[in-house]
Amino acid sequence: MLQHQTPLDLAFQALSDPTRRAMVERLSRGSASVSELAAPMPMSMSAVVQHLKILEAAGLVASEKVGRVRTCRVEPQALSAAERWINERRTSVERSLDRLGAFLDETREDPET
Repeated sequence: MLQHQTPLDLAFQALSDPTRRAMVERLSRGSASVSELAAPMPMSMSAVVQHLKILEAAGLVASEKVGRVRTCRVEPQALSAAERWINERRTSVERSLDRLGAFLDETREDPET
C-alpha cells in the first residue's frame, strides 16, 4: 500500500462509505450541527463524530465550534477535485468510444455491394 495518500485518494476513501456520503449530501444543502447530522443516523454520536473526522481529514468537510455547538459545512474545493478527476476519465473513455465508432463506420461493409 502507498505510504502517502493524496487529497484525491483521501476524498474517494472518505466517500466510499454510505454514511459519509449521506452526511456530505445533507451538508450540500447547508451547514448543520453535529446533532442535526446525527439525528437521522442509526448510530451513536461517537460513531457520527468518527465519520466526521474522516470527512474533515479528507478536506471534504470543515467544522467550527461556537460555544457548545459544532457546526459542519461542506468544502466545495475538495468535491471539485473529485469531480474533475471523474470528468477527465469520462472524457477519455468517450474519446475512445468515438474513435471506435468511427473505425467501425469506416470498416463496415456496404450491404448494397
